[in-house]
Amino acid sequence: MQPSPLPLTKDVVLIGGGHTHALVLRKWGMRPLAGARLTVINPGPTAPYSGMLPGFVAGHYARDALDIDLVQLARFAGARVVLGAVEHIDPIGRLVHVPGRPPIAYDIAAVNVGITSTMPDLPGFREHAIPAKPLGRFAAEWDSYRSQSGPAHVAVLGGGVAGVELVLAMAHALRNAGRDMQATLIDRSEILSDTGSKARDRLRRALTDLGVTVIEQAKVARIEPTHVVLEDGRRVRSDFTTGAAGARAYSWLETSGLSHNDGFLRVDEYLQTSTADLFASGDCAEFSPSPRPKAGVYAVRQAPVLFHNLRARLTGDPMRAYRPQKDYLKLISMGGRTAVGERFGQTFSGGLIWRWKDHIDQTFMDQFRDLPEMDGPTLPAEHTADLPDALGDKPMCGGCGAKVGGRALKESLRSLPGSYREDITPLPGDDAALLTTGGKKQVLSTDHLRAFTLDPVVMTRIAAVHALGDIWAMGANPQAATANLILPKMSANLQARTLREMMAAATEVMRDAGAEIVGGHTSLGAEMTVGFSVTGLCDDAPITLAGGKPGDALILTKPLGTGVIMAAEMQGKAKGAWVAEALESMSQSQAASAGVLRVANAMTDVTGFGLLGHLLGMCDASTTGAELVFDAIPTLTGAKELAATGIRSSLFADNAALLPQIQTAGAQDLLFDPQTAGGLLAAVPADQASEVVEKLKSHAPHTAVIGRLSDLSGSIILS
Repeated sequence: MQPSPLPLTKDVVLIGGGHTHALVLRKWGMRPLAGARLTVINPGPTAPYSGMLPGFVAGHYARDALDIDLVQLARFAGARVVLGAVEHIDPIGRLVHVPGRPPIAYDIAAVNVGITSTMPDLPGFREHAIPAKPLGRFAAEWDSYRSQSGPAHVAVLGGGVAGVELVLAMAHALRNAGRDMQATLIDRSEILSDTGSKARDRLRRALTDLGVTVIEQAKVARIEPTHVVLEDGRRVRSDFTTGAAGARAYSWLETSGLSHNDGFLRVDEYLQTSTADLFASGDCAEFSPSPRPKAGVYAVRQAPVLFHNLRARLTGDPMRAYRPQKDYLKLISMGGRTAVGERFGQTFSGGLIWRWKDHIDQTFMDQFRDLPEMDGPTLPAEHTADLPDALGDKPMCGGCGAKVGGRALKESLRSLPGSYREDITPLPGDDAALLTTGGKKQVLSTDHLRAFTLDPVVMTRIAAVHALGDIWAMGANPQAATANLILPKMSANLQARTLREMMAAATEVMRDAGAEIVGGHTSLGAEMTVGFSVTGLCDDAPITLAGGKPGDALILTKPLGTGVIMAAEMQGKAKGAWVAEALESMSQSQAASAGVLRVANAMTDVTGFGLLGHLLGMCDASTTGAELVFDAIPTLTGAKELAATGIRSSLFADNAALLPQIQTAGAQDLLFDPQTAGGLLAAVPADQASEVVEKLKSHAPHTAVIGRLSDLSGSIILS
């Protein structure tokens, strides 16, 4: 018997991917706490570092330079990532509510979600302006705007440090682009009221030097498509309006029942809210013992204290008090590669100060770009000679990437006797069995996946969609399912929490497909495995692999690349946005696509054997060949890039061995990439292909005709 892993006993949930939590995740990866299951919840796969936003706007940094990749960071920390915006927290029930999924339970939680803005409350702002946060939309809109030609008119609302930095950066970028530019900074009182007089004078000179018009003591009445209208009737020309003022807490914090000041959670010297097991940090918190201004430096300094205290609540150790500094170094960029610095009343400016700021910012971000490589499993002193080769130098993939290879599978099944029952119809090559029950045609299939994401809800959704694939591919209507779940070793409390989440997700997917879960089996093991056995009923003759005809168009409903992306994710080499897209693709139901494809002559789902392996099965059963157009095959974002670097799923070599006559390299290796919950591959009469694709694209937008069946039996030609 191998020693079993230590059980999980407590849930630690980090709400938000702000600076504090990013640092906590990194520290957790370096020093995990046995027994604790860590979760981070964030609206997207990345978290922007606001300190470099002006540099991006000015054109000094690329967009990607601003992002902390939370998916990679969570993989390093051994944490699950939940992508979604929290809408409510229940401190009594210890539940976090995220739309589209069951509530997430916690034993210890922390909030670090930053702030939002009152700007969208201005009449016309939502329709005609772009808030500086969230960064994703602002960055895309600004990239588009500054790349245009012709006169430019921009306006920034709010004359604090953030607003001044922003308008200086915009003016610098537009001037560098050679555009005739008018930039305006508008404030309801006096600009830079929180800075010292020397720094304020220096920044005012920078505004003048860049031709920025400053309007003070002016209230905004409304935003129009090409103007900002002030209450005194003045109209300021602007076709790109943004705001950097009106800090406001998220509304769900105010309704949480926790002690707050205008929605900002009050915390004590230990960063605890009014509930001892709920912490808060950064701009969303108010430090009650000694309130401080909203500044990233405080969030960064709170990270080691929060890291210690989260663990202390779980271990029983004494907690550590947070002692904020009385003042902090303010480094304010001035559009070009120059900046002004201020601390303790002293002011200094110039190019050297900008380089200093850049060094500080890059050093901070490098903590997340260059994560330490963790050691793999240590081999015992005595082991079999071929154990290192079997272990390999990369982690084993999950999903279909962990399946047994096609050659081994065929060899093991070859010696089995054929069916002797009259109510079972043999279907060589098809993954689902065809049964006759009471005159009804019923298909039966089963699929189980080794987890490749720590989020049990997402993993369950993907496994359910994956298991339904064989039913849909045969043109059947899903009927019933049993769930087969293996959980990693954990306490009874966490078992109940996890099973509630998984069964809620499974029920949702199955019911959306028209099936009911009628039972199942659960057990504990070394890691999470999710599987379903599914039945379906055929109204007409089932669609099999054997009905394809020469000339049929080959239609694929989902992009390739899940295998290589998840393999890269396990190695910390996939961008979080790529992983998020892959998980979303795998979670996408194919019920509607299957309905449209009932006209297919032959159909299969593309899973473990890859596109070419499953196409080969169709060609063999239909006694046809095939012609594929590689450039027509849809792929997930990042898949070609990763394949070109040599990243492969564990099952790639076995899949490639199925078709040794086809030699691929680089991006074309995706043709052998094992897919989890992959698309339907259908052979459709050529004269119906255009109409079918048009219908499919409404719910499967990546659908494409990727080739045709030919009359050269067994021959697959790639062009």
